[in-house]
Amino acid sequence: MTTAPPESGTVRSLGPYAALTVVAMALDQWIKYLVETGLPFQEKIGLLPFLALFRTYNTGIAFSMLSSFGDTGLIVISLAVSAFIVYLALRSTPRQLFARLGFALILGGAVGNVIDRALYGHVVDYILFHTPGWSFAVFNLADVFISLGAILVVLEEFVGWRGQPNMPKN
Repeated sequence: MTTAPPESGTVRSLGPYAALTVVAMALDQWIKYLVETGLPFQEKIGLLPFLALFRTYNTGIAFSMLSSFGDTGLIVISLAVSAFIVYLALRSTPRQLFARLGFALILGGAVGNVIDRALYGHVVDYILFHTPGWSFAVFNLADVFISLGAILVVLEEFVGWRGQPNMPKN
């Protein structure tokens, strides 16, 4: 049996991250199904003083941006960004654990939202943070995965940057 060198960026070494992508996407879709079949539309259901469930639809990307692009345009943009994320993941090394986890979460969230957009023409959002005088944009688990993934990728870059030896002085 032969094994790939530990530093190679082989597809095999990405297997666990591909599984995480599938789990993230499946969990997102399952929760959205439960929300669609069990929550009234645009009716706030308080969970905590600052957290509520609130089913609504988003025809744009994060915070309803780019809604004027239409379903097809947003799907194309999302798929292009997803392809770029796959490209970056394939170029990463096994030592870039945070980046690989981040890419997997971003991809799982992006695909979860693309599925919604392709099937329904909108994304199902349901998490609402609020105070009596303010509320944050309504979002979903896919958005959480995308945000956490982005944080992990940035963290990987920071850790990598901090680990670089000092540049020689001229």
